[in-house]
Amino acid sequence: MAEAPAFAGARDVTSYRAAAPATLRIVPLDALTLIYHRASGITHVVDAPVPEILETLGDEALSVDALLARLAEQYDLPDADPMTLAVRLDELVAAGLVERA
Repeated sequence: MAEAPAFAGARDVTSYRAAAPATLRIVPLDALTLIYHRASGITHVVDAPVPEILETLGDEALSVDALLARLAEQYDLPDADPMTLAVRLDELVAAGLVERA
């Protein structure tokens, strides 16, 4: 039997929040968004759903399931998958745009 990924059970207990607003400069450009991360000096060029994730998280700590529920309330999510969202959040943590709470 294959083992589940290590983070599979953790998505209910791990909470995430957007990095502090003072550390980010967010500039929408048509379909893309530029996010300057002041701490690293890196500018990230992102598209949906990254700006929506950051806006929904704000400074509130949310689990993957709670974040997915809020995103589903605000946006049409045809393929809402908690595992995909967890992976995306981990990528955003690595980039410094999201923090584990």
